[in-house]
Amino acid sequence: MRVLIVEDEPYLAEAVRDGLRLEAIAADIAGDGDSALALLGVNSYDLAVLDRDIPGPSGDEVARRIVASGSGIPILMLTAADRIDDKASGFGLGADDYLTKPFELRELVLRLRALDRRRAYARPPVREIAGLRLDPFRREVFRDGRYVALTRKQFAVLEVLVAAEGGVVSAEELLERAWDENADPLTNAVRITVSALRKRLGEPWIIATVPGVGYRIDTGTGPGTNTDPGRDATTPGMTHG
Repeated sequence: MRVLIVEDEPYLAEAVRDGLRLEAIAADIAGDGDSALALLGVNSYDLAVLDRDIPGPSGDEVARRIVASGSGIPILMLTAADRIDDKASGFGLGADDYLTKPFELRELVLRLRALDRRRAYARPPVREIAGLRLDPFRREVFRDGRYVALTRKQFAVLEVLVAAEGGVVSAEELLERAWDENADPLTNAVRITVSALRKRLGEPWIIATVPGVGYRIDTGTGPGTNTDPGRDATTPGMTHG
């Protein structure tokens, strides 16, 4: 189990991290909202322990973004406030559990293990198509048995394409499902990410472009071309020159 601890009190954060490690639970520390979001963007975590009162983007905002990302990471919120209204608002933001400071490390460990068990029961299915094997729970991708390291955004795009089972997914839909609600509809981020994803997956290119429509996993049948990783379907607001 790997846990992200988001806590701005260094002594408490380090004590929790060291205590979790004694329980064979790997843990990273973020002291503010920006650091938390940066770590979430590059690492895969099983759980997040999130203090609501942190500098930068607040714990509440970090929780919103975790939920919006679709990662399914369970959130255990920490707070000094013990009022039922505070807990209700935390659960409304997407928290899966709540712990009031001060707390015993043993109770935190028990709650984390319970959340991890619940997550295991709700694991999404592994998907396989055209030599690809995508495990949403472990955030792993294999092509023809070879592990492929992807960024979180590349994984999110591939997950949408694989779920379509060879069907065409428009650039607009990819932008809606793999980016957050603040994504600029005029951006060329979809084209750039798909191009980079193709290269990560290697040749022969497995993501086909359906000109003017979108993208699809190439199963050997259907429309589209996958011969040029640099030319992609029209992205919202963008045209090929």
